[in-house]
Amino acid sequence: MMTLEQMKKRKEELEYTNEAISLLSGVPLSTVNKIFNGATKSPRYSTIMAIERALAPEPEVLVLRDSAGTAPADIDQETDHGRVWSRQGTYTLHDYLALPDDIRVELIDGVFYNMSSPLNVHQLIAGEIHRVIATYLRERKATCMPFIAPADVQLDCDDKTVVQPDVFVVCDRDKVPRARIFGAPDLVIEVLSPSTRKKDITIKTQKYMNAGVREYWLVDPVRKKVLIYLFENHDYNNMLLFGFDQKVPVNIFGGDCEVDFADISEYLRYWLEEGE
Repeated sequence: MMTLEQMKKRKEELEYTNEAISLLSGVPLSTVNKIFNGATKSPRYSTIMAIERALAPEPEVLVLRDSAGTAPADIDQETDHGRVWSRQGTYTLHDYLALPDDIRVELIDGVFYNMSSPLNVHQLIAGEIHRVIATYLRERKATCMPFIAPADVQLDCDDKTVVQPDVFVVCDRDKVPRARIFGAPDLVIEVLSPSTRKKDITIKTQKYMNAGVREYWLVDPVRKKVLIYLFENHDYNNMLLFGFDQKVPVNIFGGDCEVDFADISEYLRYWLEEGE
């Protein structure tokens, strides 16, 4: 078990915020804050273990499933989970476009990340958020364009990163050619799911901020929280936290557009309760 000092060091190495650790571990943010600022001297064993699991390193090799007969030449071993791709860190847009249609991945800094099919509640929440934002923009005949996954985004305008945010808005139409989005969206919303939550909370948060995304939402259906990063001033610590009982403002629109999560929660109550 890690000591508090070891956890603090690991937290700094990973550049995790207390909010990210709370989302990853399930430990309330107030408790995480008290542990790391020293206010809680003897936290519960279960709490420490949950935080330690959140600070665990990502796997060095990621696994992708492929269909029979479609394995590329650089697959070098078989596992119980699929085939291991040996060139992680060197893949490009060319490799991404050459994948079979039944493989869904994101490419981040030359690394393929597997994207499993999301749960129904994940899709329903993303659809409701997209509907609210799309309606707002259509009613105002705005130039900003709302998108919903799967839609490719060449986030860094290079051939090393292609992501598929759950919901996003692009206000510069020059970034919207026919093939894929070229450059950073203004707003990105990711609905957390078991297979992608750590990537969304950690790796993609940093990527979105560095690429120039203005606002980033992390929607957690399990803990019924919405964490918003405001990156306008490239500030990793400018955050807002909402519950699923609140209306959440879209800050890039000056808060004029709001997503009513209380309404969404009532509408999707059956699916949200199933996940509890």
